[in-house]
Order: sequence, then C-alpha cells, then structure tokens
Amino acid sequence: MGLLHPDEAWRKIAERVSPLAAETVARRAAAGRVLAGELAATVDVPAADVSAMDGYAVAGDIRPGEALPVAGTVAAGDPPGFALTPGTAARIMTGAPVPRGADRVVPVERTDGGRERVIFREGMPEGTPPGEHVRRRGEILRAGDPLLPAGARLTPGALALLATHGHAEVPVHRAPTVAVLATGDEVVPPEATPAPGQLRDSHTDFLLAAGATLGLGFTPLGIAPDRVDALRELVRQGLRSDVLLLCGGVSMGEFDLVEGVLAGLGCEAVFDGVAVQPGKPLVFAVHPGGIVFGLPGNPASVMVSFWLFVRPALRRLMGRDDSWWGSAVAGTLPAPLPRPAARPLPAGGGRGPGRRAPGHPLPAEGLARPRLLRPRQRPGPPAGRRAAGAGRGPMRGPDRGPLTLLRNAATIL
Repeated sequence: MGLLHPDEAWRKIAERVSPLAAETVARRAAAGRVLAGELAATVDVPAADVSAMDGYAVAGDIRPGEALPVAGTVAAGDPPGFALTPGTAARIMTGAPVPRGADRVVPVERTDGGRERVIFREGMPEGTPPGEHVRRRGEILRAGDPLLPAGARLTPGALALLATHGHAEVPVHRAPTVAVLATGDEVVPPEATPAPGQLRDSHTDFLLAAGATLGLGFTPLGIAPDRVDALRELVRQGLRSDVLLLCGGVSMGEFDLVEGVLAGLGCEAVFDGVAVQPGKPLVFAVHPGGIVFGLPGNPASVMVSFWLFVRPALRRLMGRDDSWWGSAVAGTLPAPLPRPAARPLPAGGGRGPGRRAPGHPLPAEGLARPRLLRPRQRPGPPAGRRAAGAGRGPMRGPDRGPLTLLRNAATIL
C-alpha cells in the first residue's frame, strides 16, 4: 500500500472512528466519561435570596455609630420566611435566606458583633447600598437552564455540579472494549525465564497501563505463536471487542502473519505503513464490529504508535475530540540539535552532538522522556528555536515543518 504521512494516516482513522452509542450510568461511576446528551439545571441557584457574608441583615441606610436591636438569627439551611421588624437587624450567616423586609447585609467585621444589640462601627464606609452582599435567587442558574452540553467531559467539578442538581444517572458515550494480543514464538510472559533467543512480553503491560490512564480496562488475550491456526483463533476472540490491539507480526517477514489472518477473518486493511520511525509498519483495519491496530513488534514502536494513533482513536470513540497531533506540547531547544539520525533522539539531543539514539530505546521510554518529532531530511535547528505545540495545529510548510516536541514521538521519514 505504501507509507502514508501521519496526517493522511490519521485522516483515514478519523473517517472511520466516531463516538460510540450512548448508555446511562450512575453519576458516581461516570468520572472521565463524556456526556452523550445535554443536561439541564433542576433548581434555581441560589434557591432563594441569600446572604453572601456573615453579618446583619438590615433595611435601609445605616449610619456609622448607629445601634439596632437584634430581632433574631438566620442560619444557612433555615427555611425562608423570617420577617424583619422595622428598626431592627437580624444576625445572618453566609448562605442563609435574607429575611423579608431586609434589602442589604452589613458584614460582621463592620460591627461590634452584638447578639442582642448591634453597633455599626464608626469607621465603616458611609452607607451600604441596597443589595449589598445579597445573592439573588437564580442569579447563577434558573431551573431549566443548560447545565452541561453534550460532549462535556465529566471531570470531578462537573460531577459535583451534577450532584448539586440531583442528577443520579447520566447519559454518556459507551466506553470501548479493547483486547490486547501479543504475537511471536520468541515472546514469553514476563514471569517466565527467557530461553536463548526469547524475550519477555513488555507490550501487554504497557498497553494495559496506558489504557488505565484513559479509564479503560483492556482485556489481555495472551501471546499468540507464529502459527496461522493458533493466531486466527485468538484474533477471532479479539474481534469481539470494539478495538483489537495486536503487537508484532505486521512487517514483511515470513512469519509476519497478522495481515493475512485479519483478511481471512473479514477485516479490511485501510493502511499498513506510516512514514514515522519508530512505528513505520503500523496496520489499521476495520470490520463490521470495530477496528484493529496492528502495532510493530519493537517496544518503542508500540509506545510511539499508541500515543500518536491508538490513544486519540480511543478518545474519539469515548466522545472526546483528539487527533494524532493532540499530544504535542511546546518546548525550546537548549542546544543545537544535530542532523536527523536514522532513529529518534531523546529530548536534549542525547549524550553528545550527532549521537544516534539506540535501536531499542525502552529505558528512555520507561522514564517517560519526551522525544523529538521532525522531518527527517532537514538540517538540525539552532538552539533557542521553539517547537510547536498542539495548539499550533498540524505541521505546515513544504517540508511539513516546524520542529515539534511530543510526549512520545518519532522521525517523519
């Protein structure tokens, strides 16, 4: 099929990935989910005229040095209805309903704090205007006003708002089910002791943890050997999920069997290579029940492919807006960057000018070091040049520049 530029690869993914259908879940189980429908306010906020300060509710102007008898105390939670007798004041707490007949609140700091008789201090400002320190009923929200729009992410603050309005259940986009399958005769479980020529599976642990950062519980299917029949059976299981993530078996070798097995099970390959390194032999396929990503076997390639393409695709399924460029962040080079090497360089330029990054940079990835993404055939930029962030949009210009710093990234080939 040929290599696609990341922009084109993402366009093909985005055309085939849209938010999943709505489901209703309990509010306390909805953290991190995305609303599938608008929710409205159920009560006025505030529910009555209330005091914004601890102080004294009064009617009309109060002169410095004036004294008034205290007719009563109104606390937060008291029902409205207390009536202020003319020529008196009422002690009032923050959030308490303002008594009938009162038109303003004088903060306690401007008084002597008396319980039976209150004196308003000589030093208080001349006059307390009507409405001072009174929050009017419905001044924030009226019952029926829009509360949260469809597409809103349910953050802790958003959930607190829903609790305020008594929304016990909320409509959200269904979370995708995701299956993970490692492949290869040379791959053994992490608990096993590798024989000569074997290596432990790191892909599954990375993907399970990466899924957890999205609030998703991925289902591990184990390790498939390089045999068509065994691979086909495990892939068939994985296709029951909305998303299947395969690791390895997607390159051009004799034992790279994934694409053939997917085709035999009715999957349509959309592309099988992206002009990014590491992560070049990335497969994306679709079938009537969902999507498939065939990730390269190299651990760094799995990580880069996940951050650039899989993660934003999962977020879109969950109802969130994202793109392959979504994890770009801004940064400034502290030193000149050498000319591009064949492999990505750790941010900071490696250990010395022109040093090539290792072919298996798992230690750097494990320490979550950011990596640089730039066009491959381009001179190294000077110190002080600022890398574009996600807010700057996709790479521009004839060479697809400028330089960009990503959480995890690669060299564009």
